[in-house]
Amino acid sequence: MAAPSPTDHKSRKLLGRLSLPERRYVADALRTETVGGVLLLVAAIAALVWANVPPLASSYDTVRSFHIGPASLGLDLSLQHWAADGLLAVFFFVAGIELKRELVAGDLRDPKAAALPVIAAVCGMAMPALVYVAVNLLGNGSTDGWAVPTATDIAFALAVLAVIGTSLPSALRAFLLTLAVVDDLFAILIIAVFFTSDIDFAALGGAVAGLVLFWILLRAGVHGWYVYVPLALVIWGLMYNSGVHATIAGVAMGLMLRCTRREGEDTSPGEHVEHLVRPLSAALAVPLFALLSAGVSLSDKALAQVFTRPETLGVVLGLVVGKATGIFGGTWLAARFTKAELNEDLAWPDVLAVASLAGIGFTVSLLIGELAFAGDETLTDEVKAAVLIGSLIAAVVAGVLLKLRDRKYKALTEAEDRDEDRDGIPDVYELDNPEYHLRMARIHEEKAAEHRRLAAAAATLATGEAAAGSSAERDRPA
Repeated sequence: MAAPSPTDHKSRKLLGRLSLPERRYVADALRTETVGGVLLLVAAIAALVWANVPPLASSYDTVRSFHIGPASLGLDLSLQHWAADGLLAVFFFVAGIELKRELVAGDLRDPKAAALPVIAAVCGMAMPALVYVAVNLLGNGSTDGWAVPTATDIAFALAVLAVIGTSLPSALRAFLLTLAVVDDLFAILIIAVFFTSDIDFAALGGAVAGLVLFWILLRAGVHGWYVYVPLALVIWGLMYNSGVHATIAGVAMGLMLRCTRREGEDTSPGEHVEHLVRPLSAALAVPLFALLSAGVSLSDKALAQVFTRPETLGVVLGLVVGKATGIFGGTWLAARFTKAELNEDLAWPDVLAVASLAGIGFTVSLLIGELAFAGDETLTDEVKAAVLIGSLIAAVVAGVLLKLRDRKYKALTEAEDRDEDRDGIPDVYELDNPEYHLRMARIHEEKAAEHRRLAAAAATLATGEAAAGSSAERDRPA
């Protein structure tokens, strides 16, 4: 499909270069997510081995179904349940901070800049849901799992990039990260609206009161983890007992943190807390969830059912086909109707590659699969297997598409990182700075002087060698 052509010289750039502060934030955030993604990949593989090796399989079910917690508080939960409701609350807490930052200091604060990732993310969630529903209506399956293929796992996607050894230009990395943030927002709304059981209004009222107190303490400037951590645990426990999914408590608290910097601040409170908690989420909470949730049977019968049962086939096609077509189509339509011009360094196949990469829907997809088919353990495991297989296929497709453009990406990344004047700022951000050009002129003058000196020394050496050779010729006996 041809790219929309600009109609005037004022058309905006689509996937243009990031500002330097935004580029640094994206690089730091993705660096942690990449490490977490590799750990997530290791945990998923460990869970599959644990659940499918005959001598170990029974112990896997025994461990994840082991109950612990105070029954008097309604928290006598299995380890698998603790992982889904407790550990993922940490994950969604970080997601809430990311969303808040994007809304007040990132791309989403500007409606024009936010249009592209929001439209792409909405289309990238709507299309997989439509694909799933269509497959299940045609196959007489259950439509309860329509939300399973709508999620993108940014950490797993970055782990795939690390494994295949490719690096995306900063604009594509930021696009992928913002897509994931908006994706998380809608996943949160889906969980809150569609997977809320009978509500205990007393517990919900207590959770809301705790959140109000949390907000008041933040605005009063109260500091100390010993204040906020116990309060957060109380809020989480009340939210769990209310019937609203407990991860919503994490999101709500993340959204309350201030993510704008005041005078004299190097980082905002939200950025500081995110810097502290993100490693805990990426390196511990999410991998443990994967370890306790991803262990599903991969027998020949189970794998065959993934491609024959409408619920599981809908998940696979939703992740592989729905995500790619939804995000690519949404991006193209956003460009077409906003008259935005694609960054000249990129091409539409690059957008398709990133859209395919977004089809890796692991963590949140597994969680929604557990919620959607909570009463059917067999179907839940089959849907989880479908998530794994669909994510694997999406990863392979994206890997091939990205590798085809790998040389171009490496050239763009090197150009973005080049810092010839060694002042800590990439050269592409200083092209409008006269001082940069004066520094570069001095550097090149010094290099030219050094090369002239080396040339003179080489010429002198060559002359000496020639003279020595001539003298040796004359002294040789006839």
